[in-house]
Amino acid sequence: MTLAATRPDSRTLTVPTQARPADHAPRPRRGHTLMLVVVLGVLSSIGPLATDLYLPALPEIASGLRTSEASVKLTLTSVMAGMALGQLVVGPLSDRFGRRLPLLVGTAGFTAATFAIAMVTSVEAFSFLRFVQGLSAAAGLVIARAIVRDVFDGEAAATFFSRLVLLSGLAPMLGPVIGGQLLLLGPWQLIFGVLGAAGLATLVLIFFVLPESLPAEQRQRVGARDQLRVFAGLLRDIRFIVPTLTLALSFGMSFTYISTFSFVSQHELGASAQQFSMVFAVTTLGMILGNQVNVALIRRVETSRRLLLGLVGSIASVGALAVLDGTGTASLVTVSAALFVMMVFTGLVSPNATALALSGQSPQVAGSGSALLGSLQFGIGATLAAVPGIGGQVTLANMTAVMLASAVGAAAVFALTALRTRTATA
Repeated sequence: MTLAATRPDSRTLTVPTQARPADHAPRPRRGHTLMLVVVLGVLSSIGPLATDLYLPALPEIASGLRTSEASVKLTLTSVMAGMALGQLVVGPLSDRFGRRLPLLVGTAGFTAATFAIAMVTSVEAFSFLRFVQGLSAAAGLVIARAIVRDVFDGEAAATFFSRLVLLSGLAPMLGPVIGGQLLLLGPWQLIFGVLGAAGLATLVLIFFVLPESLPAEQRQRVGARDQLRVFAGLLRDIRFIVPTLTLALSFGMSFTYISTFSFVSQHELGASAQQFSMVFAVTTLGMILGNQVNVALIRRVETSRRLLLGLVGSIASVGALAVLDGTGTASLVTVSAALFVMMVFTGLVSPNATALALSGQSPQVAGSGSALLGSLQFGIGATLAAVPGIGGQVTLANMTAVMLASAVGAAAVFALTALRTRTATA
């Protein structure tokens, strides 16, 4: 089987699923896999880029829109809420209409909303358009995962997810750095102009390069009630919900760092905005490194054990943060080092948890499974990240407390379920 490409509206991706025992077709050619990594990496990067690119411009946006910085920071919540809700909508639509059509519509909506943000004159319009932006960006996130499930399974899926995160991880690493440099060239509107141009380029890439991966005969036409039953079935499926909750809690740990460390680094640790951007880039590099370690371990260590290694390492590194804070030895260098190690282990959690959650599902519900996974990930993660600083200032202490609770919770969910499963089969 090969990667077939005919007309843009009828292209079908038929790369074999490497890990399925019943499929003895040859492996896809290297060029086909590389093409998928690049295109799906770009799609997976749109959401993180929309989240991180404008972070250095928050004070300038607040001044330009004549509002408080707190009001502008709420736009981060708006885009995350849009991504969480959007995945629940787009996932089922992709199971019904295929992957390409919802992806094209979502990317077009993202591009239009991004260009519109550059022209707003009020924070209310800014927040609304950020919600629409997140709603539309959800298409890239959820459908990219569904396409991987269409094409690969098992260890092959974990390998591909690791490669995907390697590319998509560049967005959060470089986003704040690029945003800061764009501010040297023009006002904050330039950031959204560049982001809109990136959305337009992505739309062209999808149309001309990405084939359909879900054949018409495998698509499902389900009503609202049937869709709720699909979601309910996924929530009851231990193969899905356990790795999904593990991923969501781990994401809550890392997103708490992402959303609060700018305040901690500058208010407590004496960093400048430029130093924060560099720390952010270096720690994200740690996540990419962790993903590559995961690839190297795939043939030596099974998926669940790699996931457990990532969870235990996350607890240890966040525990080191707590020790630094408790002993008064925290500095920008020591805290950054602990965060770097934490992100390395996070790089082991994400691809393996995602692969475990989706590999047990049939292709007919892969979009719905990807949607529910992403919605729970962003919903739980964003909720946990909002906890530090409630009723007061964000500090290293309350940031670390939430991160440690999230890391322990993720490991406990996975370990206790594994123990129950082992006991039941003994």
